[in-house]
Amino acid sequence: MPKTPDVRTLTRREREIMDILHRRGRATAQEVLAELADPPSYSAVRALLRLLEERGHVKHAEEGQRYVYSPRLAPGDARRSALSHLVSTFFGGSVEQAVAALVDPAERKLSDDELSRIAKLVAKAKKEGR
Repeated sequence: MPKTPDVRTLTRREREIMDILHRRGRATAQEVLAELADPPSYSAVRALLRLLEERGHVKHAEEGQRYVYSPRLAPGDARRSALSHLVSTFFGGSVEQAVAALVDPAERKLSDDELSRIAKLVAKAKKEGR
């Protein structure tokens, strides 16, 4: 049984590979290699995919003579895990500080519609007692 994936243990290159797999949904080692910036060797990509599989981040299916890899976590679960790690690492665990950085008008232009949707999400969280 694979271990529970922990996004905090991923190296920069492993995160790049996971980004490719999440974006594509599934890919062979050759397809991953083709999308990597400053790519390592083909055998290095295969070794990284094997390691990611051992750690429980990816799974593979055999299609003829090739392995096709896909993320083990659903995209929503992966986003929540990555976001939790980001908030912990860069904002000391403060969701408030993370949201403040995202809605800061000096840093990012949000449309009125986006701000309204965010306000509704906050109101819903208050109502549900989170």
